[in-house]
Amino acid sequence: MSVHANLWLTDLDLVTDEGLILHRDWLSASEMARYRRFVRAQRQRQFVAGRVLARMALGSLLGVAPRDIVLEDRPGQAPLLKSPAPRGGLPGFSIAHSGRWVACAVSGQTALGLDIEMRDPQRDLAALAAQAFDEDEMAQWARLQELDEARRVAGFYGLWSAKEARFKLGVVAAAHSVAVPHEELSVVLCSELPLKAPPAIALHRLP
Repeated sequence: MSVHANLWLTDLDLVTDEGLILHRDWLSASEMARYRRFVRAQRQRQFVAGRVLARMALGSLLGVAPRDIVLEDRPGQAPLLKSPAPRGGLPGFSIAHSGRWVACAVSGQTALGLDIEMRDPQRDLAALAAQAFDEDEMAQWARLQELDEARRVAGFYGLWSAKEARFKLGVVAAAHSVAVPHEELSVVLCSELPLKAPPAIALHRLP
């Protein structure tokens, strides 16, 4: 079986506040309850855009209208696809956001974990690494110190994104990981089954 995934990306700078208010109508009751708990406006915007983009990607995968996709929010977990009931099992999907970017990966054959991170050289990367990385990741981070700044920063965010993507997937030891190139972002997609090829990023605007 050939395993494929699609990767959708949208730029929040191209979405007006009025447009996102209209898109709140796409959310389920549990999603709206979570939306209201966010304090920061940017996090509210990321949340709405992520759920709309996920509906667009899942709708394309399943051949249904995006607004017919029903998602149930689950505290501390990825949302659950409630409707429509797909043939042959639930599709895998994962949502991620960083700054103005929001992404969603979908697959009809495998579970997914996606992470995106804007590369910011101004952050204290050494402190972040010491706080979050395990022994193996710290060894990789140490080897990156021999590189120039641009490659060191890219390497750090690659390690960070891979860790987050594996965590989202939930099968850390068996994860298959691919890095997807982007000018501003570190993008890592993990899958339970190996993908035939890394997905290309498809840029979409919210309707």
